[in-house]
Amino acid sequence: MNHASYVARRGQIETYFDRTAAKAWEVLTSNAPVGRIRTTVRRGRDQMRHTLLSWLPQDMRGMRLLDAGCGTGALAQEAMKRGAHVVAIDLSPTLVNLARDRHAQELLADPSLSARGGRIEFLAGDMLSAEHGEFDHVVCMDSLIHYDTQDIANAFEAIAQRTKHSVLFTFAPHSPLLAVAHAMGRLFPRTDRSPQLSPVRKSTLHVYIERAVREHGWRPQRMHRVSSGFYTSQAWEWVKQ
Repeated sequence: MNHASYVARRGQIETYFDRTAAKAWEVLTSNAPVGRIRTTVRRGRDQMRHTLLSWLPQDMRGMRLLDAGCGTGALAQEAMKRGAHVVAIDLSPTLVNLARDRHAQELLADPSLSARGGRIEFLAGDMLSAEHGEFDHVVCMDSLIHYDTQDIANAFEAIAQRTKHSVLFTFAPHSPLLAVAHAMGRLFPRTDRSPQLSPVRKSTLHVYIERAVREHGWRPQRMHRVSSGFYTSQAWEWVKQ
């Protein structure tokens, strides 16, 4: 795997989420009032998270899940309730600490949340690091949308090598309408504007991923696009057969 472009982009993303806009994302992922644009983003992210969770087993006792790019931990929390041992990792130590604090508050409010044996291990670092071990399922919700097609395929290959059953990820689908939305996204204040997305063509991404993992038994399954105002992201499920 050629890490050069991935590492360069990863540094930009880490700077944004950990230093530039951590407070904005704390508010966006809470129940606090937000403006019209961010309301559409919040709604879209909620829909996407529910979609990805619906593709995971309802009973995850005894399973390990990697929440790659966990942000403030909402998806990890839901998977833990199903009994999963969740490794929730993000580039931003600030967001990881926030996720850890929110999880602790949830457990204090309702200790029965972990009744099925689930737990969450919060980590700050690179989702591709092999030191995290093997997993039954991996979810990359909006953690690859800033990378180009080749880097997404490379990341998928690295993750798939350590995954037993399924990898669920999202990407920014290429379309003229989305290009306009990206341009309008510049209306965000510069201090909390996210790094530029990298829209990719599904057909090209399919070729790149298949080339990397098909011989290991990985096949594409469900796909779903969520469009909510200024949020557009496409979920894709790949399973090992």
